[in-house]
Amino acid sequence: MKKVLELIRVSTEAQAANDRASIPAQRAVNRRTCAQYGLEIAKSIEISDVSGASVLLAPEIQQLLALMQSPAIHGVVTREFSRLMRPENFADYTLLQAFVESKTILYLPEGPIDFTSKTGRLMGTIRAAIAGLERTEILERIWTAKEEKRRRGELAQSKIVLPWGVGYEKGRGFYYKPEAERVREAFRRFLAGDQSYVELAKLVGVTPRGMHLILRNPIWIGWRLIDKKRDTSAAGRYAGVNGRQADRRKVARAPEDVIRIKVIADGLISEEEFQSVQRIMDLKQSKHWRSRSGYEHRFTYQGFLTCSRCGEPIYTAFARRDYYACKGRRSTHTCTAMYMGRERLEALLDVLFAERVTDAGFLEQCVEVMRRRAEQSDADLRIQRLTSQIKALREKRGRVIETYLEGVISREDRDRILSTIDRELKADQDILMHETPDKSFNVADLIEAFAPLADFACWTRDQKRSVLTAITPDIRCADYKIESLGINPAIFSSENSHRDTGSWPPPA
Repeated sequence: MKKVLELIRVSTEAQAANDRASIPAQRAVNRRTCAQYGLEIAKSIEISDVSGASVLLAPEIQQLLALMQSPAIHGVVTREFSRLMRPENFADYTLLQAFVESKTILYLPEGPIDFTSKTGRLMGTIRAAIAGLERTEILERIWTAKEEKRRRGELAQSKIVLPWGVGYEKGRGFYYKPEAERVREAFRRFLAGDQSYVELAKLVGVTPRGMHLILRNPIWIGWRLIDKKRDTSAAGRYAGVNGRQADRRKVARAPEDVIRIKVIADGLISEEEFQSVQRIMDLKQSKHWRSRSGYEHRFTYQGFLTCSRCGEPIYTAFARRDYYACKGRRSTHTCTAMYMGRERLEALLDVLFAERVTDAGFLEQCVEVMRRRAEQSDADLRIQRLTSQIKALREKRGRVIETYLEGVISREDRDRILSTIDRELKADQDILMHETPDKSFNVADLIEAFAPLADFACWTRDQKRSVLTAITPDIRCADYKIESLGINPAIFSSENSHRDTGSWPPPA
């Protein structure tokens, strides 16, 4: 008997539950198909919670494709073509190419399909297109039915989409839960002058951002507003981990598609109170410093300072004037480091970069320390291994781009694969930067590279920030005493430290 692989797939976890008959029904049909064509099931592969448009992302399908390469496997048996795939774009058809390359036959109840033959290639492509069309039609029917329910003021989805403090029951409709009284109190306090989202969030029991969204929702005056929708196009779909079902991206509705309907007769608060809160929130947002076009960013060393006492990062603060403050002192109250005035501390740091970093003796010490570290460690071996990994990832990245240009994979698949490669590449590069650099660098080149910093104190804040971002210093200080200055080891590399006149290495 010819050995085949059995493929069983259901689109949702609910369909895979013990009280549902989908999987047993597929298994029974497959057994009859095997008996009809004299097939023996070598392995059964079951997939749940995977859409037909995301099968290529599922590890079970990857396992299926790997097993198909074995000469002992003659074919794949499944209940219907849509169990194999419901293509949403042309990149999904690469699954059929795998059948061609491995000379694997697809067995269906109505007959086998040999994708290597002219008839099989034609029929397989048609069957795949029909399966994809069926999926599109299913989505359209579901969307139309849900949209009609929304326009009638009904809940078209699960209760997870309900606002906090709002419930829904069939026949009763939307209603306020007992905990909604906390929202009423939040509105009262907001109008009374307590306009801190953080404090109001503590009252309601949500996050500050959640509190902001709650106060914006017109459901509290009885109106349900739906001004966004799920993107039903292929570009709007994104799969979850291992191809599992995930949501679609939200997009703004066209003005004529916005739904605004009265769903609760007696609102939690009055229309006047709600509109007053909206006006105050609009004013708060327009007055926020992030919304000011002419806002001046004053702090130069923000993000590069660490407390030398407790190791916590140093934040910026404003208390009658600008300060740098240790997180352990400001937030957790576990550090005794004092607040440091911005002008005084930045003046000290400007002198440090203008005089110390450009000093030949200081650079000689840095080079000597790094040489000693290199002699006492196996850094060269680690650097060689990381360099090889980075080279392999870059080559892999190039192959992915070539595959996309040849039309083998879609833009979404390209972006998904490249994001993973770029993440791994950045991680290896970050590790490499912290390894001991090559010992064959020239101190004179370093002096030449850092020479422009002699005028550091005269630079603008943006100019200073651009250089700080490039060298990513780790400055340890407390009480106006600068304990240490660590500089990104990558700038000590003879390959990258100074590429051209007046040029600097790009930010890590």
